[in-house]
Formats: sequence, C-alpha cells, structure tokens
Amino acid sequence: MRLRIQHTTVFTYNQPISEAYTEMRLAPMNNAGQRRMSFNLTTEPRGEVTLYTDRYNNEVHYFDVLQPHQQLKVTASSEIITADRFVDEQSELSPLDQFDYLMPSHYSPAGSVFHEMALASLVEGDPLGTALALMHKVHNAIKYTRGVTDVKTKADKALQLGQGVCQDYSHVMIAACRSINLPVRYVSGYLHSAQATETGNAASHAWVDVFIPGPGWVSLDPTHNCQQTAKYVRVAIGRDYNDVPPTRGVYKGKSKEKMEVFVKVKEV
Repeated sequence: MRLRIQHTTVFTYNQPISEAYTEMRLAPMNNAGQRRMSFNLTTEPRGEVTLYTDRYNNEVHYFDVLQPHQQLKVTASSEIITADRFVDEQSELSPLDQFDYLMPSHYSPAGSVFHEMALASLVEGDPLGTALALMHKVHNAIKYTRGVTDVKTKADKALQLGQGVCQDYSHVMIAACRSINLPVRYVSGYLHSAQATETGNAASHAWVDVFIPGPGWVSLDPTHNCQQTAKYVRVAIGRDYNDVPPTRGVYKGKSKEKMEVFVKVKEV
C-alpha cells in the first residue's frame, strides 16, 4: 500500500517567546518491508533542521528558533510503501535489548495486576499463542475512550480506569508481557483508515512488538486486536512512549504554550 502522510504541529504562545529548541520523531522507518519514498520537514519561522539517530535507531530531527515568535508551525510530509505483513530480520536480542525490553519502564511499571493478567493468558510452551491471547485480553480490558487519559497516564492507572486510547492499550500490554519475561517494545506510527480520511480526523497510533524465540519480532495491536498489516506505518520504537514522543522541546519565556496536531493519511 502506498500512503502519503502530512503531520502538522502548531505551537501557539499567548505572548512572544525569545527562543525554542525542539526535536521530533516523525520520519517513517525505512526497514522491515516498509519503504520510505520521501520525507520532508519544514518549520515556520524557517530554521535549519538537523538529524541524529537515537539509541533505538529512530531518526530524530531537531531545530532551534532563535528569534522572538508567537507561533511555530512544523510540517512533516512523507510518502511510504508499506508491506502486507511486518517482518523483522532480527533473530536474537542483544543483552542491552534484553534489558531494555524486559525491565519495567516509566509508563509500564511492574505490578501484580499485570502478572495476573499475563498468567491468565499463558499458553504453556507457546510464546506466540500467549502473546496473541494476551493481546485479546488487553483489548477486552479497556474500552476505547478519548479524553479520560492523557500522555502522562501510566499503564496501572489506565487499567484501573478500564478506559483509554491506543497508548494506554500498548502500555498495559507491555507491562503484562514483561511480567512473564516476554520482551516487548512500544511502536509509534500511523494507521490508515478510510473513515478517518473522509472526516479528516486521522491521528498518530501506537502498538507493540513482542519478541518470540524463532519467529523474532511479531507486531501486535491490542487496540484493534490484530497483527500489523499494510495499513500501518511504523515511525519509532522504544521501551514505552517516553522514548518515542513525536515532539519534545523547551522554550524561553513566561508564555503559556498551546499545541495542536493535524494528521492526514491518504492512499495514493
């Protein structure tokens, strides 16, 4: 599937700020069957955009705006060809990956509630069957509801509420997998939806990769209770959301910041 994505972020301040330092993880990956045909990131006010690669091999674009301004607009445009199914060639994990993807993290802390959930989904001698059963269990444990949680909500709170969005489903599944020694990582990206295209309400999406001995990484979406398909666009991976925020930065000034995000995902 060939998809065109436009991700626009607008930062508005109630009074001028003098400087802003920003980094963004918005460039789709170019691996595991996914081909990035083009990517461009522009800022208004204009500024030089620089690139580095982080610990998880995510591309991070960063820039400074060193002039007074009351609004900053960042537009990331990309075109991607996705694969029918996700295939990662990594056959074994390094000791560092083992540590990162098995240890509790900021948004996916350890807890007996996650361990009990995982044990209830355990398929003896079948890690993949366990992961699929756990995905189904997490899907049924949370009702998709906007506005109840936010980007600071951790897995234990989301599970207690029984409501949340894709980020919450992913964090709960991550915590549960790690409780039974299944390495798992957070995936950020986009999901193409015909309905969202028609209404103009597309948004970023989140799901997980679980490492299964033999097959390797298997990509699962607990929000929709399915495996990754050609409708998914992968952007970044990490231990949890803390490693892959689309935007992160600081600014100089006493102004209050308002951030708005507009996403369009279209098949071409």
